[in-house]
Amino acid sequence: MKIVNTGGDGAFYYKARRAGEAFPADLVPAIFPERARTAEFQPRLDAAWKIAFSPEYREQQAQLDALTVETGEIDKNVPRTMVMKELAMPRETFVLTRGQYNLPDRSRPVQRAVPAAMGGLAADAPVNRMGLAQWLLSPANPLVARVAVNRMWEMLFGVGIVATSEDFGLQGEWPSHPELLDYLAVDFRENAWDMRRMLRLMVTSSVYRQSSVRSARSTEVDPENRLLSSYPRRRLAAEQVRDSALHIAGLLAERFGGPSVKPYQPEGLWQEVAMPASNTREYVPGMAEDHWRRSIYTYWKRASPPPSLLTFDAPTREFCVVRRAATSTPLQALVLWNDPQYVEAARMLAQRTLAAPGDDASRAGVMYTRCVGHEPEGETLKLLLEALKGFRERYQNDAEDAAALLAVGQAPLASDIPKEELAAWTMLANAMLNLYQTTTQE
Repeated sequence: MKIVNTGGDGAFYYKARRAGEAFPADLVPAIFPERARTAEFQPRLDAAWKIAFSPEYREQQAQLDALTVETGEIDKNVPRTMVMKELAMPRETFVLTRGQYNLPDRSRPVQRAVPAAMGGLAADAPVNRMGLAQWLLSPANPLVARVAVNRMWEMLFGVGIVATSEDFGLQGEWPSHPELLDYLAVDFRENAWDMRRMLRLMVTSSVYRQSSVRSARSTEVDPENRLLSSYPRRRLAAEQVRDSALHIAGLLAERFGGPSVKPYQPEGLWQEVAMPASNTREYVPGMAEDHWRRSIYTYWKRASPPPSLLTFDAPTREFCVVRRAATSTPLQALVLWNDPQYVEAARMLAQRTLAAPGDDASRAGVMYTRCVGHEPEGETLKLLLEALKGFRERYQNDAEDAAALLAVGQAPLASDIPKEELAAWTMLANAMLNLYQTTTQE
């Protein structure tokens, strides 16, 4: 082969290649003169050269490609959620005629701001959601702290300092103790919005620790107890009733965090309200610990809330509820008597009680104290022992009923306690979990 080059940048390059070995297309720019190469060629040329002549680079590139594919698969399986993002140019907004979203009055444009009656954003605050958040938590806006401490007060006392906790406006009720509300709100804000500290302050106060027994004079002067001359009795919230029963039984799984769980629920409820193609048409209860997690981890289907919680006035998730109603109905007693969650809790409370030494009287006293917070007084212990005697007689004459009662739930069954004895104590424990004193804070 004869090559003649009369000068200039052009040249030839020759290298013998094996049969069938293709020349990398990205190496073609290497034969171009430097002044003929554009900037986009150089990275491709460098990578192609390494791939063609560096085995170590090829190995590392293969590992990187495999990891990239794996990362892509992981990204596909990561749940997506909607997020909000500020527009570069805010959308034009106008006053809505009679509040109708499809009738904007284009002669009355409006800008981002807080209601003039409530002040305004700081001069250096951004006019966006961040600026609004800063204003909400600033000393210039006392409303957030007042609402927050009022709801904490309502959680502990049944009624807030402002009884209409869902309405702090002109139509809401005036605070029963305005100075107290002011003090708590300022204390909450000035101590870094520490909820644990605020709750501790409330429960260690003398007003929280006073007796629920009301005098005749107090009932006459303040029939609704808005002046807090005694601690206001209140039925525990739905979640508190359930968690309290699990805690008394020694079953409550107090692990923090984790996915939602599906405790006991009557069969067929979800099928009644779900669409045929719904992925939540079938309710599959969890296993073991799932039944004993705190109620905050219970899976909620908006159209079919947990029925035992709903019976105790837990609201549905179809709309926001700030203040719950508190009712007392026969259905609540039926739930405490028959729901597998409470029957199982009663059995575990019985096992826990029988595991301790003592006679019937001492064990019944311990069980009662665990449920209501104080020892049985007056004729109470006598009634408990009479009830226990009746339950014993029943189950000693009906072993099948005893076995059926003890089969409820997934908690382990004690093998060292006679089934008839355990069934009798289970019924006694069930009765104690159903007591007014057990489900009421006073």
